[in-house]
Amino acid sequence: MSAHTGRRRWATALAAALSATASVVVVAPVGAVAAGAPPGIVVANGATQPVFSMAEAVQETVHVRSDMDSDGDGVLDTITALVIRPEETNSTLKVASIVKASPYWTVQTAAARRSTVTDPIADPATHWSGWLDEYFVPRGYAVLEVEIAGTGTSEGCLSVGGAEDERSVTAVIDWLNGRATATRDDGSPAVASWSTGSVGMYGVSYDGTLATQVAETGIDGLETIVPVGAISSWYDYTRAQGIGYRSWPTRYMQGFTGRWGNAESKLDCAARYQGVGDGETQAGWDHGPFFVARDYRDRVDRVTASVFLVHGQQDDNVKTTQWGRYWDQLAAHDVPRRLYLHDAAHVDPFYSEPKDAVGRWMDHWLYDIANGVMDEPQATVDRPDGTRVTEAVWPPSTTTETKLYLGPAGNGGAGSLTSAPVSGSQQFTSSGTVAETTMVAGPGTAQSYRLAYLSPTLRSAHRLSGATRVEVTFTSATTSTPLTALLVHYTGGSSTRVVARGSLDAKNRDSLTTATPLTPGQQHTGAILLEPKDHVFPAGSQIGLILTGNLNEFIHADPQAGQVTVALGASRVLLPLTIAPAPACADPAWNPTSIYTANDVVSHNGHRWRAQWWTQNQEPGTTGQFGVWVDLGPC
Repeated sequence: MSAHTGRRRWATALAAALSATASVVVVAPVGAVAAGAPPGIVVANGATQPVFSMAEAVQETVHVRSDMDSDGDGVLDTITALVIRPEETNSTLKVASIVKASPYWTVQTAAARRSTVTDPIADPATHWSGWLDEYFVPRGYAVLEVEIAGTGTSEGCLSVGGAEDERSVTAVIDWLNGRATATRDDGSPAVASWSTGSVGMYGVSYDGTLATQVAETGIDGLETIVPVGAISSWYDYTRAQGIGYRSWPTRYMQGFTGRWGNAESKLDCAARYQGVGDGETQAGWDHGPFFVARDYRDRVDRVTASVFLVHGQQDDNVKTTQWGRYWDQLAAHDVPRRLYLHDAAHVDPFYSEPKDAVGRWMDHWLYDIANGVMDEPQATVDRPDGTRVTEAVWPPSTTTETKLYLGPAGNGGAGSLTSAPVSGSQQFTSSGTVAETTMVAGPGTAQSYRLAYLSPTLRSAHRLSGATRVEVTFTSATTSTPLTALLVHYTGGSSTRVVARGSLDAKNRDSLTTATPLTPGQQHTGAILLEPKDHVFPAGSQIGLILTGNLNEFIHADPQAGQVTVALGASRVLLPLTIAPAPACADPAWNPTSIYTANDVVSHNGHRWRAQWWTQNQEPGTTGQFGVWVDLGPC
């Protein structure tokens, strides 16, 4: 049995049940006798059915003994978990568990917490305010909400992505598998005799981050995770290639402990919380050991759980870099996986959408129900217009790397994106006071604070599936500057959407761990990695690239940033694209030896062109706005 199929405790019973001819089957819990047994789990059309009473469900609070003493009081920390399970589990029914772990269970009222500060990741949460219990308990699951160390009523210290967070959750999974002990509020033993030991984790934002973090331990019992808008690297969450995101202050992670640590931990863990801040700032905005320990992509080889990734393409909090780079590692290690990209921001789409996609996934991985989920398309992508596409694999097999070079004015822009390198240079001077909406406006007009490059008007749809890379060869007038790139969808010269963003501290052009000052006047090369996206540039639109330095809405400003000169031709954009076939042009092709007079129409480079007066050997597309040829659009 492979590691990715788990232990499948119910495989024998389910295989027998699913071989029956009836469309609805009853699966008896392992060890139950046929006569007088409690109701079994009902499966119809490959999905568990809501046959258990939520009103009669058992609710209990347990305190699980962990294997750590993070607050140094000489006693192992206990981790609080609230449990809801079908009433039938009090007899012989055994069920799998859905675990949601979080730092956000507050012991204050929501109003009191909001009167001080609300963390941008999530609002204060009260237990059982989500949808997991209402959906899964009636279908024959236990649902657990876990308060990680130093939060809620759990003992110990919050570590903001560190080992204590992870061990809080593994303690609960161990308890569900009989490997750890727990007590109830009255001190009596709490034994999870009702548990099959199979666990799935679900969570949004930090809660989903915990699922990702725990999965890399390969712990026995964790069969699948569904991280929604989750972090896979705390470095990439707070920083962009050597420079901090504007959303987060320099000691953001230490500040998180002050907002979400419980009262006891703020007293007992004060030195440790100071250490969190010291760790995150030890290397400035550069990478270092603190963030190496909070990178959950570097040990994907240990992951034995399947992964259903969910992320919003407009998520500017937990940026799409988090799922994109994690997905690459899952693919490299052949982890069973699925992807859902919705077109909203930092939200749980399943609050408003049908939840059966998650339910069927859990049914398959926790109860071994042969419902075909792994035979379905691997990826689902929502488009801005409300349509939805599916892909057998992601990125689509038709995706290829397309190189476009930074060129001089053309295509209606102050700069152009060309298929072949063209020599020359252009300059900008970093401002930092220009809003992003202004930065991307009017790409045909040269501006001192940015450079703008446009592709030709597209003759066919170009689908971006992945991360764009911008390689810039430049000289700087100062020893330090950020390089910021915006990939923009333009229609008729106006911005339709900023598709992806990225920034590089040019001092980190060679290493994220070591900053090397620039030599003014000397040429350097750096690569800006943009956020991965799945986006369609339709026929008639243009792909645009904006280059600048400081962009204060996006990154912390570098006060030393000044004038930057970009070498055209040597600088380029690498885009993972699927390019649809272009329609054939019906008009005669332009010929440099032919003579054309007013109103003659030709085709050239995928566009139709009309002559305004007599011309010969003047190439359409090169004569400018007031030249002989008028662009009639793509053909």
